[in-house]
This record gives sequence, C-alpha cells and structure tokens, in this order.
Amino acid sequence: MKLEYSRIERNGKKPPEPFYASAGAAGLDLTVFGQDVTVPAGCHAIVSTGICVAVPKGHVGLIFVRSSVGVKRGLMLSNSVGVIDSDYRGELLVSLFNTKKEDVILSEGERIAQLVIVPCPHFDLEEADSLDETQRGAGRFGSTGK
Repeated sequence: MKLEYSRIERNGKKPPEPFYASAGAAGLDLTVFGQDVTVPAGCHAIVSTGICVAVPKGHVGLIFVRSSVGVKRGLMLSNSVGVIDSDYRGELLVSLFNTKKEDVILSEGERIAQLVIVPCPHFDLEEADSLDETQRGAGRFGSTGK
C-alpha cells in the first residue's frame, strides 16, 4: 500500500523523507524541521515536521512520541496521541510537553515522533434500550484484576 506525502520547503530546505527505522518498525519516523526547538521545563512547544500526508480513506494516522524522546528526554505528546484524520492535508505538527525541571533542546533533523497508519472503520450508530450482558458488565477501572 502506498502513502502519498509532500514536503514543505522553508528557507530553501526540505525536511527528510519520513522513514521506517527498521524492517519491523510499525511507524514512520518524523523529524524536527526548520530550526532547533526549545521545550521549556514544565511547558508545551509545537514542533514542525515539514511533512503533509494523505492518510487513505478508512484509516487514521496516529502520532506517538519516540520512546527515546519520552524516556530519555522527558518529553511526551501534549495530547497523549495525535490523531490525523484521512481528510486532513496540512502539515503534521507535534505538540510536546516537557516533564523535566530543565529545558530540552531538540535539534533540527532529530527524530521525535512516529506516524502509524491503522484501519479505522466507521459504524452506523443504533440506539438500544439496553446492551448485551458480559462477564465484566459495568465494572470500572481495575475490575478485571491486576
């Protein structure tokens, strides 16, 4: 399956092509584009990737922070997971939150996030007076044990 994408040009530069870092990688790596970015301690910053994608209809693009960025650098996505709808054609921006007590500087070209494309079917909604019974039922958080 092919994923169409385009690259934005700024100051005579184009971002690197998104890529799978290994043969078994689930996501395409996305990099910082345009300039170095400082994510202040305890604050958010929006990071440009310079990449636009055409997520195929019936699919969704999910953006996750790279584990090394989260674990080693203390950065997480501001909204936990970025959702890229199949009809969005703008630049992929990554909103990061710095959990550390010191600023984190991201260098242009640094890999910061991964884009994973997965099927996302639409369903017809049908209101019901009740739902089918299950063993769990309405059990809430932790109701299935540890």
